Amino acid sequence: MKNGKWDVRIRRASELAALHPFAAEGLRFYEQLARFQKSLYSEVESACGRSKMPRAAGALRQEFDPFLLLPRFSPFLSLIEQIAPPPLSRSARELGVQSGSQWQETLAKFWDAGLGPEVNLDPAGALLSWIFLQPYAEYLADYTEWTAPSGTPSVCPLCGGKPQVGALRPEGDGGKRSLICSLCGTEWAYRRMVCPACGEEDVHKLSVYTAKEFSHVRVEACEACHSYIKTVDLTKDGHAVPVVDELATIPLNLWATEHGYLKLQSNFLGI
Repeated sequence: MKNGKWDVRIRRASELAALHPFAAEGLRFYEQLARFQKSLYSEVESACGRSKMPRAAGALRQEFDPFLLLPRFSPFLSLIEQIAPPPLSRSARELGVQSGSQWQETLAKFWDAGLGPEVNLDPAGALLSWIFLQPYAEYLADYTEWTAPSGTPSVCPLCGGKPQVGALRPEGDGGKRSLICSLCGTEWAYRRMVCPACGEEDVHKLSVYTAKEFSHVRVEACEACHSYIKTVDLTKDGHAVPVVDELATIPLNLWATEHGYLKLQSNFLGI
């Protein structure tokens, strides 16, 4: 079973909420989301099995099982209505009174288009679909046999999703950079000094910002396209969980916004 990763995320969110009161509300919200996602992942795993399936690179989104997912969507919307901030809670309530066919249309639209501008969904509908479908996408990715493509693609080689966060993992005397998909959680190698948004390679246009409060998390910004991504350096903190630590470092987002950079992919908290 591979759902133990959700326990790691939940535990890390609780630790960081205690360390950083300014981020505690968002992290507590994430904890509850992660508990639901763990449960959904386990249900999908039990229903679909634990055998790895061969899938071509980029083909993950070709699979969508409404019969498996739709019965679990109503409990999810009820949970969001109870725990989310008022705007998202209202959106969950409004979506909850729609028909099953409308739910299927909403989820399928997101699954096909993701968070890109081509998705024909309101922001709240896209966010709710993203949160709900993430464990399903992670299950498919975890039980996929595939060959990583050559080169360093700027989007997920399995599902085409944008990277949520970067990671620096120990390798030799330094750190090896990778990107982590915002939908299916796939992690793939990416060159250290290249912008994942536009491919800029000029080191003079690639800036790094850190703050002493979060020495293991850095903003990697590009002067060419004015985008940024946060990268979690596990060579400095081996206990970090990139997808969670990224949520906790709100001051870094504020710095980047104040300096005119736009985040490559917002997170569940909208930052």
